[in-house]
Amino acid sequence: MRTLVLGRMPARVTEVLATLHADGFDAEGVSTDEEARKLLETEEFGVLIIGGGVDADSRAAIKEFAAEHRVRRVIDSALTPPFDAYVRRELEPLIRETASQG
Repeated sequence: MRTLVLGRMPARVTEVLATLHADGFDAEGVSTDEEARKLLETEEFGVLIIGGGVDADSRAAIKEFAAEHRVRRVIDSALTPPFDAYVRRELEPLIRETASQG
């Protein structure tokens, strides 16, 4: 199941992606709403992770857009260090659970 990571800090998005890729997940990451919408339009993503730096208005709009484009789960996330441990503890189980549901 493909996962899209939206975060305002490209360095953190890169760190999240590095951990997800190392653990065998198919994931892409972007830093703008426009980039996220373009990828979500492909309807290839089952999970969307929205980082803590995304403001409330953007978060709400992206969630609505994702729901219209076959995203099965949206995960609100606020990374805490160490980032790799956070990804493995908080995000990967939710991605696996979503993938197992269908």
